[in-house]
Amino acid sequence: MSSEAKGGRGAQLKHTGLRPGWTTGACATAAATAAYTALLTRSFPDPVTITLPKGQTPSFALAKEELTADGRAMAAVVKDAGDDPDVTHGALVRATVRVLPAGSGVVFRAGPGVGTVTLPGLPLEVGEPAINPVPRQMMRDHMALVAKAHGGGGDVEITVSVDHGEEIARSTWNPRLGILGGLSILGTTGVVVPYSCSAWIDSIRRGVDVALAAGHSHLAACTGSTSEKTVVAQYGLPEIALLDMGDFAGAVLKYVRRHPVGRLTVCGGFAKLSKLAAGHLDLHSARSQVDKGFLAELARRGGADPALAEEIAVANTGLAALQLCAAAGVPLGDLVAVAARDEALSVLRGAPVAVDVICIDRAGTVVGRAAPAR
Repeated sequence: MSSEAKGGRGAQLKHTGLRPGWTTGACATAAATAAYTALLTRSFPDPVTITLPKGQTPSFALAKEELTADGRAMAAVVKDAGDDPDVTHGALVRATVRVLPAGSGVVFRAGPGVGTVTLPGLPLEVGEPAINPVPRQMMRDHMALVAKAHGGGGDVEITVSVDHGEEIARSTWNPRLGILGGLSILGTTGVVVPYSCSAWIDSIRRGVDVALAAGHSHLAACTGSTSEKTVVAQYGLPEIALLDMGDFAGAVLKYVRRHPVGRLTVCGGFAKLSKLAAGHLDLHSARSQVDKGFLAELARRGGADPALAEEIAVANTGLAALQLCAAAGVPLGDLVAVAARDEALSVLRGAPVAVDVICIDRAGTVVGRAAPAR
């Protein structure tokens, strides 16, 4: 087998030896698909199979199902987070579906255990159920598929709930972010990638080794699948040149310091890279937080007036700070990218590696970048 076949992000994931799981968004999609199918056919598919954004087709066993006399169907699945120490592992995710008048589209509601957005700065409007954009689109897509297969109109209300979700949410950052009443329904790929620090860091090292052995001098360290797509679109890098950095920025930089590459692109979400910019090498939410005071100081250096700097310092999220600066014409994304690049260079300690940084938002739009420097 060639080194190309052994390398890349996919091989890095397999090397951890950890079992992946399914996001709450995937579970909600499966439950909603089963419930809508039952409304149209009077029978619940069990197991129910869905298609994830990257083409995987997992099947989910139903833990509960119910057809009611008032024209609703409820299906539930138990979340399996694989080997990831996820607080929602084992949670019962329910979706209740009812048909709406033609032209209504797909309407989302927060049931018990699912939070509601109460503060700005998140990718959802205030007052909306905390069901993130990708899970919403997954459910819309699957409602359309069920409607096409069974003669429905596709106009439905989906109420997602999680048993004991409000209690579980106390172990998350939701209350601080203004998501009240329960959990968020999350996921960009539908797959929970399990993290064991030692296994993941070892996989990063193997990824660098294989890429270098295959003759690649430009590698990209990505925080997730959206940033991976961004660097591929920007530079046309092959899979073997992509490192799934996740939260382990320090592991990438320290290993590249000892095993230099010609160029390293660091790409990730604005909030995560603002942590690197502030000097954090572990970007996990349990071990580092976005420092809004640091962002306010960066913005001040970039031309923000004192009133704007004060707004940034008390902003709900990094995204809210970014939006405030965008409205005022202050390039906070670029400022964070430059600071993150400079922090990376300080960790590299003069190793012959050119570093550039790309900051993106949740949709993958580039919101800041720093040119290559050594």
